[in-house]
Amino acid sequence: MKRAIRVGAVVLVFAVTFVAVLIRLPYYAIQPGPAREVEPLISVEGHERFPSAGRLIMTTVSWYQVTALQALIAWADPAQSVVPDEDIYPPGETKSTEHQRAISQMDTSKIVATSVALQALTGYPKEHGTGALIEATTEGCPAYQRLFAGDLVREIDGTKIRSSMQADRAIEQVPVDEPVSFTVQAAGETHEIRLTRKRCVADVTRPLIGIALVEPFPFDVEIASGDIGGPSAGLMFALGLYDALTPGDLTDGRTIAGTGEIFPNGGVGPIGGIRDKVIAAQRVGASVFLVPADNMPELEGVDTGDMRLISVRSFDQALRELEALGGTLDASPSPPTPTVPASTASPS
Repeated sequence: MKRAIRVGAVVLVFAVTFVAVLIRLPYYAIQPGPAREVEPLISVEGHERFPSAGRLIMTTVSWYQVTALQALIAWADPAQSVVPDEDIYPPGETKSTEHQRAISQMDTSKIVATSVALQALTGYPKEHGTGALIEATTEGCPAYQRLFAGDLVREIDGTKIRSSMQADRAIEQVPVDEPVSFTVQAAGETHEIRLTRKRCVADVTRPLIGIALVEPFPFDVEIASGDIGGPSAGLMFALGLYDALTPGDLTDGRTIAGTGEIFPNGGVGPIGGIRDKVIAAQRVGASVFLVPADNMPELEGVDTGDMRLISVRSFDQALRELEALGGTLDASPSPPTPTVPASTASPS
């Protein structure tokens, strides 16, 4: 009898251990992710580049699905939080779908960041390259997952494209029930894509391809982001590109971190995971953290030590705040030309 009890106890311990250690729960732990210097991620051809004495840092958030044991550890860690899986992946959305959306958002944010920085430094968009640059695609429309942010449209139905306005006109000239042929350049390769418009945006009755177009940049700019997704690095990419293209030093030798979605009019929007990103900035020794103004209430009462929080609503304001700290602009930039944010623009 005693032997049977001991065997049962051992089996129970193994079962509990198996569940606690190996079985994933429908919960995720969210924690500070990698903090990366942005200027080494930026490649420029056709324009002089200037070194900076300090660092501009983008911050990220990471998450992982937990077991019962990992959930307990995360709950006890002030730097982590545990949330139900629907907070990470909305109902009906797979991990693959979420990843694709996040990468698409990142690609769009890199284009918008480049556009904002170049508007502040050059004659862009009036002075631009040849073709039409895809800034974003609309989920549910024909272009989604067929054309991608960053693709350069060279021809539409055999017509060579020289600007985004010409591209819009070329699309409109094709009967709505006939396919539109796109010749696009991406990663050094040329592709032919045929798409037929359809009604795919709520409250928009006309059929669409589902693309938002901007003018190509006057020289080559590439920003490497790897598998990091989402739009929250936009502000720091714009500042990093601006700093790389000007002889001044925005950092004044400091390590400056930040976050924020950037819009084509230079506005800075709020992001998720702000507290985790503050921790990530502290871990890399940042002395300043640029915070979207709408996120500031979430940081009330948060101890940031010697790291200073600066609230910003626009790219131009961020430049001026850094200049006030000792950073040099050296470019006498004018404010970016206001345009409609891509998130609300009517796509073609």
